[in-house]
Parts: sequence; structure tokens; C-alpha cells
Amino acid sequence: MTGKLIRLLGRARAALPAAALAIFVAACGGGAATEQNPVISAPLPAGYQGPPPASQDVQAFKINVWDNLNGSNRCGSCHGAGGQSPQFVRGDDINLAYQAANSVVTLADPGGSLMVSKVGGGHNCWLANDSACADQLTVWIRNWAGATLGGTREIQLIAPPLREVGATKSFPANSGAFASTVHPILVEYCSRCHSSAATTPQSPFFAESDPDIAYAAARPRINLDLPEESRLVLRLRNEFHNCWSDCSQNAAEMEQAIRSFADQIPLSQIDASLVLSKALALYDGTVASGGSRHDSALVALYEFKTGTGTIAYDTSGVEPALNLNMSGDVAWVGGWGVNVRAGKLQGPTSSSRKLHDLITASGEYSIEAWVAPANVVQENAFIIGYSGGTTTRNFTLGQTMYDYDFFHRSSTTGANGSPEFSTPSAEEVLQATLQHVVATYDPVDGRKLYVNGALVSAGDPQAGGTFADWNDTFALVLGNEVSSDRQWQGVIRLAAVHNRALSAGQVQQNFDAGVGERFYLLFSVAHLVDVPQSYVMFEVSQFDSYSYLFDKPVFISLDDTVSPDGLRIRGMRIGINGAEAKVGQAYVPLDVVVNASGYAPAGGFALSSVGTIIALDKGPALDQFFLTFEQLGDQTNVRTEPAPLAPPPPPDGVPLPAIGLRTFDEIAASMATMTGVPRSDPAVAETYERVREQLPTVENIDGFLSAHQVGIAQLAIEYCNSLVDDPVRRSAYFPGFDFSAPAGQAFDTAAERDLIVVPLVTRAVGTGLSTQPASAEVRAELDGLIGRLTACGAGCDSSRTPTVVKASCAAVIGGASTLLQ
Repeated sequence: MTGKLIRLLGRARAALPAAALAIFVAACGGGAATEQNPVISAPLPAGYQGPPPASQDVQAFKINVWDNLNGSNRCGSCHGAGGQSPQFVRGDDINLAYQAANSVVTLADPGGSLMVSKVGGGHNCWLANDSACADQLTVWIRNWAGATLGGTREIQLIAPPLREVGATKSFPANSGAFASTVHPILVEYCSRCHSSAATTPQSPFFAESDPDIAYAAARPRINLDLPEESRLVLRLRNEFHNCWSDCSQNAAEMEQAIRSFADQIPLSQIDASLVLSKALALYDGTVASGGSRHDSALVALYEFKTGTGTIAYDTSGVEPALNLNMSGDVAWVGGWGVNVRAGKLQGPTSSSRKLHDLITASGEYSIEAWVAPANVVQENAFIIGYSGGTTTRNFTLGQTMYDYDFFHRSSTTGANGSPEFSTPSAEEVLQATLQHVVATYDPVDGRKLYVNGALVSAGDPQAGGTFADWNDTFALVLGNEVSSDRQWQGVIRLAAVHNRALSAGQVQQNFDAGVGERFYLLFSVAHLVDVPQSYVMFEVSQFDSYSYLFDKPVFISLDDTVSPDGLRIRGMRIGINGAEAKVGQAYVPLDVVVNASGYAPAGGFALSSVGTIIALDKGPALDQFFLTFEQLGDQTNVRTEPAPLAPPPPPDGVPLPAIGLRTFDEIAASMATMTGVPRSDPAVAETYERVREQLPTVENIDGFLSAHQVGIAQLAIEYCNSLVDDPVRRSAYFPGFDFSAPAGQAFDTAAERDLIVVPLVTRAVGTGLSTQPASAEVRAELDGLIGRLTACGAGCDSSRTPTVVKASCAAVIGGASTLLQ
């Protein structure tokens, strides 16, 4: 057996002849008599005059594949009746076209179809990018596969090629050798475009005057082992891209410069004592991405797989393709994505019209995106919109600090989609990290917002309404407004529009499917243990343009009859290009025994729930990975980690810092003591778990980050909320203060303000420490804060009074007196 099936939620079916399919359906019915549903044919397309489809499967082929490919601008000019074989778009008989298509299509694995590989390899692609054509064709075949039979889609693990870990070259850490060999040619001949100082800058900036910046951009385009295969060489030799004289001579000059650079780099030799797995490249793995997405109602889809050029292709398979033009500072991100810094991606109004037509026809829709906001301070920043400007739109998903905002135009809202429907501000749902966000609308429930699979906003007060006022002249835009004055900053890894409101289960399904270019890498260890076809499998993805994410390691055999037992795995490390990675070795503490009771043939034996980041070296096409073990079964290579180096003594006359940072647990304990609110308080405990990784982990003052202060502020607000919202706690903490009085009166006198200020300063600041601010200064700051918060006169009612106290409390316990020690 050479493969194993991993079951995923989704839709696909095996390619079966009609007779075999009939037997299969009867078998699934348990032998009971079944009644064949009649074939209901769609109206025949213009130009087709042949016999009707003979089965539902032929009809599905016609609707999803034939209708999209029969045009003369695609496959119809060659693969029609009397043309080249296979004649899968012939117009005289759809049933014969169906038979021909089955010879080049694998319905169980649409992306692996011969038809897809031919188009992806450059055979008559109808778009400017071959991979975009392959993606679009894959969607059409997948739709055909899922139209007839439901069920599960399966990813088949295939035994990878067996490669030995060999000596190889890795890029040096500094740019010195690059600066004296390759860099001068790039600066002289490529800086007119590939430099930030160019009139029209084009990424990547490998011709930047700073050699360090240029080196980082050029590395993925240099092949140290085969300089002639470097992308910088191929662009000149094969694609004649901006040659400065004769292209072959220019390519030879570039190749020689890269060879001179590579000759200065020594080979990384493998230690013969290591217990080594076989080696793998990223693309040797089985694609693990998107196998379980719910995409049956897609209208537009952007997965950003191209990675080059200035067009983000719509690969939904729904015509016309709504491709987006990138403008401004928008750059591709490794592992599928775009980084929007100061620009936008916008489609033409003509193809954007399909959004209007398909959504108004269904009366409902969903906006879906995987995004990583650059920060949580941007406001009026638009992520995805179908609009005509800042005052009129059909829909928009935007950001206001910690909130996602959903604007939707209907008969119950304004032309601008207002009032917007947002995530709860107090929950700070939006964070500057990768998140899955879905905005749905249907006429019964109105708008809903989901983040990371969870429903966070429902109960739209503007529910209902019609689409009668939707405008079909607007354009789809990502990262900004069409007028370019609602800039959003961040990374978009996927964007999609559906003309149905996704259910909660479908949202969760798409969240679980994940995003980006992911692979199952099977590192063979069968030569080390007595388990046939045995592997240590990782889920690996390109995390960003500089690193890989290794996650979910399991021990697995592709032989379903095997049940390994008593196999010890200890001290696992990840290697790249002939050497163990210097950082990211999260599996060194691993010490597990694979046993039969915990092993499942379908999923193997889980080794760890920890993931790790490994630095990218040559790029995903060239980096070669392997594993080493201190112990794998009977094979051992016990190593003793060297003792950490003692820190050097401080320079003469320079004293060591007298202050440091409190760590995350010390900060939480301090706030609990200062407020009297226990860490077990539900609201506090939830916030602490959410911001824990944002708080300091070491006491060294040099490790301070601005993110630390943001996390402390969030935690302080929650402690103060729990203190003030509890009548018993607040009465004990602030005795004598009248929380029922209007804010304009409750803090009117100095004595009344002291009822709040004195307890806070006494319990949270202290006195007599050189590292603490003076008590008088703190009191003056609090007096000023309270004055500003209550400068609303009679407009400050009693509901504002607790809010002012919370703000004062958070300002004190969230300050430097808590962070420093």
C-alpha cells in the first residue's frame, strides 16, 4: 500500500463508470429497491444542438465544466468535435464530451487532474498567470465532483521520494559576499524598478542601495547549488525580462556573479553520528490546504496563490472572473497572502456587477476573510467593500480599533450602510493577529459577525429590508475605499464573497479548514525502526516570507495492518539544508512512547501539541528538511546540551540595572492584591488567558515592548471592572463614596475625589521607594483625569460615575508602578 486517506469534511466523489456507479449506489442502499430520479436538464446553451445529457452526472459536467470551457477563447478552438483529442468540449454530443473529459479528469482529486496539470504547465491558459488558470479549472472540476454525490472529501497521503540528507550550502547571515558579487549588477541594471527609490517601485526590492535589504529580497531568487537555475538568471535567459543588452550574455553575467557568491560559501557537512530521517522539500508533501471548506455558494474567491505580478485572481469559478488590480504599497506574502500597507486591490465595475446580480437574486450573502490587522489603533479602515465612495456602498467590512464593523445597504439602512453593525467593543474581539472573520446577512436575522468560528454579534436592530437600492455600478475593493481615503493596514490571506448566509456550522467548518499553503510532510524513518512504511509526519506551512510553521507531529505508518507498540521517541530536532536549525527546536524535550492503545491507523500517534517556527533559508522550492533524534527505537545519539554562557561582567563604572519588569504571573498577582479581586474571578481569568502571551516573560528591563503595556492595560481594565461592578467590593474599597450620584456632582469637591484617589494611591502605588512616582504627582494626575472625564456638566448622569472610577483605577494599577520592580 502506497497511500493513506485522511478524511476531511468537504465534497468529492470517485470517478466511476456509469455501471459501477449504479452498483455503488445500490450497495449503499443496503440492497433495497431504489427509484431512479428523473434527469431534469437545464436549458441547452446557445450553440449546442446535440442530444440531452444522459444522466445527472453528465448534466453536472456540462454545467460546471463544459459551459466554462467550450468558448473559442478557452478550449473550444482545439478540443471540439473533429479537433484534437481528447474532445471534451465537443458541441455535437455532450455525452461524448463527458466520456472524453473522464480520461483527463480525476474527480477524487480535482487538483491532480491531467487537465489541470496541463493548463498549470502553460498549455493555453486564458489568464496572464498559469497557476490562476489551474486554480480556476480545479474549482470547476470540484464543483462537478460535488454536484452529484455528497459525502466526504479525502486527502490521500502518498509515500514521498526517499532522499538522503546530503551536504548543501546555506545562505550566510551577513550580506558581505553578496554585496561584492551579485549586488553591484542588480543596482546597476535593476534599480529603475526593483528599488524603493524608483519612479514606479516594484517589489521585490533586490536592487535596493542598502545591501542588507537587497540581500533579504534576493535570497529566494538565488539557487546556491545550481546558479544557472536561479530565478534572477532565468528571467533574463528564458523570459527576456528587461535585459540591458544581449539577453543570453546578460544571463551569463548574472549566473557568473551568483556562482562567485556561491563559491565563497562552504558546504554544510552532516555529522555521521546523528540519527537521521530521510530528507524532504516542502513541495514533496501532500497538499493539506482547504480540503474541508464550504464553498458551494461562492461568488468571488481570492487565495493569493500567484505570488507575483500585480493581479489577484478570482478563482471562484463564477464568471466573469472578478480579478483585482494591486496599486500602491501592496506586497505579496509568502505562503499565500498580500500585505496592504498604503494601497488597495480593486476590481473593475463591469465584473463587480456579478456581486450585485447574484446577491440580489438570493437576498442574502456572506463576506469571509482571513486577516491579520497591522495594529489595533486604526479607525475608519476598510478591509473589504463593494462601494462607490466614502458616502455610498452596498456592503463593507471595516475596522475601528478593536472592533470589526459591518456596513450593509438595504431599505432599513442608509445609502452608506449605516448604522454599522459591530463586534462588542468591551470584548476587544479584533486583535493584531491572524483571524478568521465572517459577516453574514439574511432578511430574517439581519447581520451577524463571527470571529474564529464563534458568533460574536447577533440581534441586528436593522434586520429585514430589501436590496432594491443596491447599485450595480460599484466596485469591489480590498484594503481601502475606492476613493483611496479609508486605508486599512494588514495582511489578507483569503477573501471570499458568498451569495448565501453561511450557517454557524459552515463558518466553523471554514475556520477549521485553515488558510494558506500547507503540506503534510512525511519524514521516513522506516530504515531506523522495525515498522514498515513508517514516518514522522508534520503539518508544515510557509508562515510568512521569512519562516515556516511546523505543527502537529505524529508517528504514522502507511500500512494499515501495522500497530506499533513500545517505540520510544526522544529529543527530536528539525534540520534544514544540512544542519540543525539554530532556533525553534521546540521538540528537544520530547520523550514519548508510541503504543498500540494510542495508535489509530487513520491518524497515527500524536507526538506533541506544540508548534514551532523555523527560519526560511533558500526558499520553499529549495529548502531541504530532515529530522534528528536522540533516541528512536533502538537507535540512539544521546547529547548533552552545553552549559549556557555566563553573562560578561558589566563595563567598569557601569552599574547593573536596579529595576526590572514584573513577569506575567507577578503582574496578575499584583493587580489581585491591589484591587482585592481574586485571579479566579471569571472575567479576570478569561482576560488573563487572552493577554498572557502579551505580558513580559523575563525580568530584564531591556526586554520591554510596547505590546506589554497594551496587555497590562487590558488586564487592569478587567480587574477594575470586577472591583467597581461588585457593590460589596467597591463599598469596602471606597467607603463613603456615593456611586449613585451624577458624575458632575459625585467628584465635585476635593474631599469627594479623595474618597477614590486615596485608596488607589495607598494600595497601588505605595511610598518610600525610589522606583515609584511621588504620591503627590500621582494624585495630581488622577485629579486632572477625573476633571476631564466629568467636564460634561449636567450631561453626566449617574451611569457615568462608575465609569470614571474604573478609568481612574485602571490608570493607576495599569501604570509603570505595576510593571516595574
